Amino acid sequence: MSLSDAAWQQLISAVQASGPKAALAITGGGSGAIGALLRVPGGSRLLIEAQVPYDEQALATFLGFPPAQASSADTAIAMAHSARARAARLVPAGTDLVGLGATAALVSDRPRRGEHRFHIAYANGLGAAHCTAVLAKGRRDRGGEEDLVSRAIILFLAQACGVTAPSPRSLLDPDEHFAETVVATADTIERLLAGEVQRITVQPDGQTLLSAPPPPMLLPGSFNPVHDGHLSLAQVAEEIRQQPATFEISVTNVDKPPLAGETVRNRIAQFAWKSPVELTRAPTFLEKSRLFPKTIFVIGADTAERLVAPRYYGDDEDRMHAALEEIGNTGNSFLVAVRIDAAGRIRALGDVPVPRRFADLFTEIPEHRFRFDISSSNIRSGQ
Repeated sequence: MSLSDAAWQQLISAVQASGPKAALAITGGGSGAIGALLRVPGGSRLLIEAQVPYDEQALATFLGFPPAQASSADTAIAMAHSARARAARLVPAGTDLVGLGATAALVSDRPRRGEHRFHIAYANGLGAAHCTAVLAKGRRDRGGEEDLVSRAIILFLAQACGVTAPSPRSLLDPDEHFAETVVATADTIERLLAGEVQRITVQPDGQTLLSAPPPPMLLPGSFNPVHDGHLSLAQVAEEIRQQPATFEISVTNVDKPPLAGETVRNRIAQFAWKSPVELTRAPTFLEKSRLFPKTIFVIGADTAERLVAPRYYGDDEDRMHAALEEIGNTGNSFLVAVRIDAAGRIRALGDVPVPRRFADLFTEIPEHRFRFDISSSNIRSGQ
């Protein structure tokens, strides 16, 4: 099916007026979609930014890792999540965001041995979706394939923004392959926020699980934002214990309001195609130990100090001892990294007054293995 020029303009106007703000990342083909979206007045209501990381190194820098294959569904999905996570840092909290990623392998000035194809993905507040098309070789020239992919991007973006539009399949001939997959995450996250479940696992590709096995090692935090220190600490912990580390975010906090759904989605988007994330309703380590028995918690010395401070247990030393005893009985333990306190002093496990009977629960990460002096709050202050 082919829309008239007037119909395309009407569709683009509807997408611009739909409400969400969008960030695009396109490589390999289809960049004409950016111009088409901006040729219709009103583009600023929709677009936050559009990236074209065309070079191999540019794409790796945009994603934060070199993709196994530039033109693949996995890469398009990772681009969509990266675009959305980047956009979340550029707009006010609570903004309805869409990240779209597209990658293609089209007619080139050299013979292409593989298929002519494109992959498009989006991530929004309701979840994620991706589609793949394989084009008939030789049926269109480069310009024809570029135009097709550009229009497919606009149609998929319309779907992401909740605007009724034809499927990208409508642009293809009957003998050309097309497949589409939708992964919804909103229901499980909303169930967690409502207290219906206590824990969900978000996979690197955005899929959610309700009963995944407890991870062997967990790095809890608010990750607002995630930074190199978090990622480096996880890597060092993995090297020390020879176990994979997973990040954990509690949507509830002892002394703060619960996180909003959009805030949760923005924070987990930072880990797209990098690591699984555990989302829980467990603000304390006693509650975490009940959800994750036999798991090693990777923490900073400042957190270790709070764990053994009676004032965090209502000034009740017996409550503190009982909590640590239960944590130990469930097979949990702590791997403790050095931290810099507000006065600029280096705080290590040796500075923490751990009761002797619980000393075996705590193991220090040597300063020469890990030290990172910038916190998320420092980064937010700088921003």
